[in-house]
Amino acid sequence: MGQDYYSVLEITRGAGDADIKKAFRRLALKFHPLKNKEPSAPHRFRQIAEAYDVLSDLSKKATYDKFGEEGLKGGVPLEFGGEEAWTSGYVFHGNPDRTFNEFFGGDNPFADFFSPDGSDVNTGFGGLRGRGAKTQDPPIERDLYLSLEDLFFGCTKKIKISRRVMNDDGLTSSIRDKILSIDVRPGWREGTKITFQNEGDQGPNIIPADIIFLVKEKPHPRFRRQGNDLIYTANIQLGKALTGCTVEVETLDERLLNIPINDIVHPTYHKVVPGEGMRLPKEPNVKGDLIIQFHIHFPEHLTPHKKQLLHKALLV
Repeated sequence: MGQDYYSVLEITRGAGDADIKKAFRRLALKFHPLKNKEPSAPHRFRQIAEAYDVLSDLSKKATYDKFGEEGLKGGVPLEFGGEEAWTSGYVFHGNPDRTFNEFFGGDNPFADFFSPDGSDVNTGFGGLRGRGAKTQDPPIERDLYLSLEDLFFGCTKKIKISRRVMNDDGLTSSIRDKILSIDVRPGWREGTKITFQNEGDQGPNIIPADIIFLVKEKPHPRFRRQGNDLIYTANIQLGKALTGCTVEVETLDERLLNIPINDIVHPTYHKVVPGEGMRLPKEPNVKGDLIIQFHIHFPEHLTPHKKQLLHKALLV
């Protein structure tokens, strides 16, 4: 049997949100280790914090009411997800002081509740208050994978997030989806950060965290990006490396370039085609360069006759 969160908070299953908050307020103050020196107080304090963390959240509470602690922490089948689709199990963050601090507010929640010797200061429910200074959760970072085409032309990406928001009563919360729109500008580089301020979970005594999207480049089948330049590797035979050839390159905007190679292509040789690279972030009408590198295929076998011809042609 899992633990009974309602019993932990000394309330009935029919208790409303106000009753849950009142019970947590009373028991958290009673069993906080700064106030209560009994050996069992830290464990009891942690139980109280976990129970409140579950019952104060409508989604967690609904799962717990239906499936108990085992279902809440082990995961339960999604209603329309099929036999192998399960919700992720709940894990208490393990820091009861964090729950206490978020409930009462302030960077030192004890200052208004306890004197330095641990005795009560104004413990009537109507007089309890935090220090009033809200704290903000640390930023939430997510990767935003974009193709080179996305970064060349620019685009708009719609991303759905789920977060906890406060209901109109200012006391209860619920999980809601929201669509964030990101206008990708031509030329953005990997590592570009897009910040949505205060779009994290809401709470009565916290400032929602910022959500930061970090641009990551998807691998491309033809090009590798280097700053504002694009690197293209052409595969050519040894004969063409020595006598010249034409390299065809399909650009990101689907044009076909025919680049004549009149030089002898040696292992470190590269051809620069100006103005055919990535767009510049601050000057989208200006582009970097296309740099063509070469991978030379040597023959695996030569007949004696061909060796003799090469010897005459190449050796003085």
